[in-house]
Amino acid sequence: MTLKTAEQYEESLRKLNLKVYLQGELVKNPVDHPIIRPSMNSVKMTYELAQDPEYKDLMTATSHLTNQTVNRFCHLHQSTDDLVKKVKMQRLLGQKTAACFQRCVGMDAINAVDSVTFEMDQKLGTDYHKRFTKFLLQMQEEDWTVDGAMTDPKGDRSLSPSKQVDPDLFVHIVEKREDGIVVCGAKAHQTGAINSHMILVMPTIAMVKEDADYAVSFAAPADADGVLYIYGRQSCDTRKLEDSDIDVGNKQFGGHEALMVFDHVFIPWESVFMCGEYEFSGLLVERFAGYHRQSYGGCKVGVGDVLIGATALAAEYNGAAKASHVKDKLIEMMHLNETLYACGIACSGEGHKTASGNYIIDLLLANVCKQNVTRFPYEIARLAEDIAGGLMVTMPSEKDLKSLEIGRLVEKYFRGVNSVPTEYRLRILRLIENITLGTAAVGYRTESMHGAGSPQAQRIMIARQGNMEQKKELAKRIAGIPQK
Repeated sequence: MTLKTAEQYEESLRKLNLKVYLQGELVKNPVDHPIIRPSMNSVKMTYELAQDPEYKDLMTATSHLTNQTVNRFCHLHQSTDDLVKKVKMQRLLGQKTAACFQRCVGMDAINAVDSVTFEMDQKLGTDYHKRFTKFLLQMQEEDWTVDGAMTDPKGDRSLSPSKQVDPDLFVHIVEKREDGIVVCGAKAHQTGAINSHMILVMPTIAMVKEDADYAVSFAAPADADGVLYIYGRQSCDTRKLEDSDIDVGNKQFGGHEALMVFDHVFIPWESVFMCGEYEFSGLLVERFAGYHRQSYGGCKVGVGDVLIGATALAAEYNGAAKASHVKDKLIEMMHLNETLYACGIACSGEGHKTASGNYIIDLLLANVCKQNVTRFPYEIARLAEDIAGGLMVTMPSEKDLKSLEIGRLVEKYFRGVNSVPTEYRLRILRLIENITLGTAAVGYRTESMHGAGSPQAQRIMIARQGNMEQKKELAKRIAGIPQK
């Protein structure tokens, strides 16, 4: 098998023995749990579109290892064209789900681990890249969804991993055996972890010699012994437990985050891709972060397309579509959204080949892309809430709308333009609420701030990649000041 169908993907999840806790209780069947299932549906879309001839060019690629067709989420970028198609694919999926489709982290992780293990082997004489390539082959053959696990809980940010009072606040090696290693710790904010087949762990920060046990990268089954998940809460998440078609806003699709705990998990050597080589930990973080910051120029833009469309419909249903200030605000929303997309495309088009042969984006432009993502979706959401009006957060429930006693009053007093059914108006306002304030906020508004690193992380990289000395020399030349 090379390309799973959406149905095969769902069935493959049913075979996993995941240990998932949600609201204090062990979940017996994560696939069908009403709070979790919408996020699984989003991942299913990545499989469904890969089977559709209309989207074949974006959703699939030719493996450089086997020359077979693979899902693009399992592919190593072989050109700047691949990098551009990645962003276009992510925009498409954002448009189709209006949520987080969760496979980007694994795609970004495999591309980062590939080049870093290759360079590690070149310098140190290790065989990590051979091990990783074997893992990648299986990932492509099985069409796995892989959770890229980088972010640790971190504890006291003023202390390095090895100086923490509790050593488990960063994932670390607790034992080295003849047949492998044993790890403890946790990974936080893990996007799509419960919908994944495999986990690809990476260090979360650049390490020093004292932190060598924390400089670890490995792959493990999502249901490996000793791995458990604590599902993250989202605003309005229990609405999914209600029998409502309207109140959730986006009933079919969603995203999720979870805390992933490693309690003495055994990892065989063949699945270990870094084991104490602390001097390469920072490079792995930098490359993964760059790829993932590029991703936001696609996925957030696709969700933004849906939000802009919903806002335009809200203006129509409110009878305000012809107002000049509403038109101008919608134009501003499109301008901001397309600027994000432009950054995603630009950092892709300016990419280059690494030593291992795969392609990486322009790191400076990728960080500029994500810096904009920490700002523009907030303004887009603000404008959407402005145009939608206060009813978005004060309207009654679907049960009120359908009540035999008061339904007629809801129909009467919450109608906007007379030609548009009240239900349609409420549906579109709930969708805007979902994207800007509700359960999709983790995939759009709030997640835009901290996903792929906080705003300051990008500013540090922009300062590092911006080449200020070259800019000063350019100014000296023009001003007639002697150069070095």
